[in-house]
Parts: sequence; structure tokens; C-alpha cells
Amino acid sequence: MTSRLPSLRFGDQTVLVTGASSGLGAEFARQLAARGSDLALVARRLERLDALAGELRDRYGVTVTTIAADLGQPGAAAALVAELERREVRVTSLINNAGFGSSGAFHEEDPDRVRAEIALNVAALVDLTQAFIGQLRAGQGFLVNVASVAGYQPTPGFAIYGATKAFVRSFTEALWAESADTALRVVALAPGPTSTEFFDVAGEDIGSGLPRMSARRVVAITLRELKKPKPGPSVVPGRANTLLTVASKLAPRKLLLKGMSRAVRAR
Repeated sequence: MTSRLPSLRFGDQTVLVTGASSGLGAEFARQLAARGSDLALVARRLERLDALAGELRDRYGVTVTTIAADLGQPGAAAALVAELERREVRVTSLINNAGFGSSGAFHEEDPDRVRAEIALNVAALVDLTQAFIGQLRAGQGFLVNVASVAGYQPTPGFAIYGATKAFVRSFTEALWAESADTALRVVALAPGPTSTEFFDVAGEDIGSGLPRMSARRVVAITLRELKKPKPGPSVVPGRANTLLTVASKLAPRKLLLKGMSRAVRAR
């Protein structure tokens, strides 16, 4: 990577945030707006997006565009690009946060839900990254793809989600290397359990014995990482989560899988 990147100025950015109606996406929007970034917020729930946009405009005086979209549908990325062009919004940074998890033994999972999870967590993220990577590489912004500590090792009882996040991590770290001759900051964000609506969808029993970090702290750590002269390729917020990723590289695979089975209470 280049020896030192230009200083990142959040106030010069127009950031596209997916999955922005709640959780990490909404928190990214709040903390970026507080730093002066204009925003394009995308999620399925337009009412929530509009309420958040009103809050941010009133409090910080930033420009906020809201777009309702189901990014898991085929052609969603191209449609989003077209809509942003129609509204004359030029994105300089991208946070691919949209995604969800499902729990339970793989052989018992609903096939339609499995396909939807892969479509949103992997295919949509790739489509959006490819749609915007050209203009991002030409500027001095950032690309954050949200992975997970679950992507550092197989996760019984959470197999699809963990596998999708392993893809996100590997894909993003490769882009970090490919962007070494540009001023684009590329980071794979790999949080551990976080206090968001994620567990309402995935199941409260998953990882219930693990401590949860606040979305506010996860986002603050990520933005601090982005400000560094040489950020990335991955950021793992929290000491416990960092230790888990280190252990996943050192522990024998059988032992690691037994430990993960107990941690997520796979059935």
C-alpha cells in the first residue's frame, strides 16, 4: 500500500450507507453526519430512513438522500445507481452494511431464506462495490464492507452467515491490496456480537453467552481506523473479539469447531 494516504476529510464526503434504517447502518449515519458528511441512506423501510434523515438534517445541517430498496433483489444495484444519478448524487464513499443472519442446523433451514441471505450478504455487496469502485478509486474516500468475527472460522449453527462473512472479509482484503496505488481507504469491518436488531432476526439464542458491544462504539472505532494514514485491511473492534480472531488462526480446527459449537449453542 502507499506509504501514507492523504488526510481523510469526512466533511468532503458523500457516503452511501446500506442497511441504514437501524443498527450499525443508522449509527454510521449519525456519526458521519456529526463529522459533516453528506449521506445517501438505503434500506427497505423508508419511514425509518426519512425519520433519521430529518434528525440529521436538523441537527447537523447535512444533505441526506433517502432511497427505499430491497438490495437482495436482482438488478437492485443497477437500479440504485440509476436513482442516484437521477437525483444528481455523486457518491464518494460506500459502507456496505446491509445483511442478515439466520440460525439453526443447515439441514433444517428454509431454502428460500438461505438464498435470500446469500443474495443480500454476498451478491448485493459485490454488485454495489463493483458499481461504485471506479469512482471511489478516483477520489479520496473510503469503502467499508461489514463482515463479522463469525467470518474468521466456521460457525456451526450459523453456517451460512459465517460463510458469507468469510467471503466479505476475503473479498475486501483483496480490494485493499488492489487499491494500494490509490487514495481509497478499504476496510473490512468485523464486529463481534453487537447490540442491534440483528439478533431479533437471527435468533436470541445465538451467541447469547457472549458480551455485546454497543453499535456506537463499533462505529467510533471504525471511523478512527479510517482516519489513520494506513488503515485496514481489517478492523476487529474490541479486545475480546481480537483475541477470538487470533485464536481462530492458532487453534487446531477440531478444537476450534467444538468451542464455536458451545459458544453459539448449535443444535
